[in-house]
Order: sequence, then C-alpha cells, then structure tokens
Amino acid sequence: MLDKIFRGLFDSEMAVVISVVDFLLCVGSALLIGLILAFMCSYRTRMSRSFMVTLALLPAVVCVVIMMVNGNVGTGVAVAGAFSLVRFRSAPGSAREIAAIFLAMGAGLIAGMGYIGYAFLFAVLVGGVSMLYARLDLGAHRGAVKHKTMRVTIPENLDYTGIFDDLFAEYTTAHELVAVKTTNMGSLFRLTYDLTLRDPSREKEFIDKLRCRNGNLEISISQQEASGEL
Repeated sequence: MLDKIFRGLFDSEMAVVISVVDFLLCVGSALLIGLILAFMCSYRTRMSRSFMVTLALLPAVVCVVIMMVNGNVGTGVAVAGAFSLVRFRSAPGSAREIAAIFLAMGAGLIAGMGYIGYAFLFAVLVGGVSMLYARLDLGAHRGAVKHKTMRVTIPENLDYTGIFDDLFAEYTTAHELVAVKTTNMGSLFRLTYDLTLRDPSREKEFIDKLRCRNGNLEISISQQEASGEL
C-alpha cells in the first residue's frame, strides 16, 4: 500500500521507483550538507538570515528535482526550462554569494544522483577551501589603496578640459576623465575621473588644492571598482 502511495500516476510497471527510505536518506543528507555549507560559507563573511536559510535548503531542493527527473531527458529539459523562467527580484548578490549558491546546487545535484558520500566530500572540500581563502584574505588590498574614483563639481563658466592637469601631474601617476554630467539645472558640471594616486597619504592635500580650483564645491573620492584589465 505504501509503495502505491509514492508511485507516480504515469509510471509504467517497468519504471524504477525510488523507495521512501532512499528518498529520505538523500533529502536528509542534502539538508545536512546545506547546513554545513551555510556555516562554512558564512565564515568571516556577513550574510543575511534569509540567505543563510536559502543556502541551507537549496541542496535539498535540487536533490529532490534530480531524483524526480530520474534519468528522464525530456523531464530534465522541462525542469531546466522552468528554472530559466524564474526571475529573482532581490538585489544582486556578491560574487561570493553567487559562488555559494552554485556550490549548494552542485552538492544537491550529487546527492540527488545517489552519491551521498561524494556530496559530503565535495561540500567539505570546497567549503573548506572557501574558509581557507577567507582566512588568508585572498585578493584583499595590501597597504593603502592607490586606485581611486574622484567626482568633482565645477561651475559652468570653467572649461573642464585640462583644468586640473597640473594637480594631476603632481599627485597622480595616471588619470582619466570617464564621465561628464550637468547638474543643478545645467549651472554645474560633475566630472568623474579614475585616478592612480602617487602617494595616498597626500590625499587630503590633493583635495584641498582641488577645492581652491573648483570654488569649494563638492568633491568625493572613493575606492575604484575592480576591472578586468590592469
């Protein structure tokens, strides 16, 4: 009677049916793997509670989907198409959060195929490496940051072409004007530069001289976003 309850309505007599024990074993293992990954991926990283819960449940969800597909290519294509229609309305996550999601999905996929031992090994191995990289601060900036993005506002009667060239020559090793925008009903220009400071300790001195040049209007300097080229 129990086998009939958990048998698909459209299964043939020759179809291989996953037993309840195997189903619970795989899903339980996937839930445990998700819990392990949630704690490992949050090491030295601030994550929201909702993301932690999602990361803990994601391997089990993927595991169930893979078990239900059960080698059926047509069903697999249909499931992939359904997932492609999902639109995430939350704010885009960081690169590490995206990597954590792929890690959870990979572990759930392995568990859903029945390789529970490999799923645990994969999760612990990759999660451990992630913790090691976080511990080593891989990719962190060493010392003062020289690459900056500067936004400076000037009045409309100033010609921004080459207006700061002498200051750039003194305080930077490289500079590039990347954007020009009018503001305040066209009475002001807002210029955006990518800079490489010659000496980060002289940043305030640099700003003070810029203020004398632009009439003490707004100036902001922030860390430059990483790009694909050096």
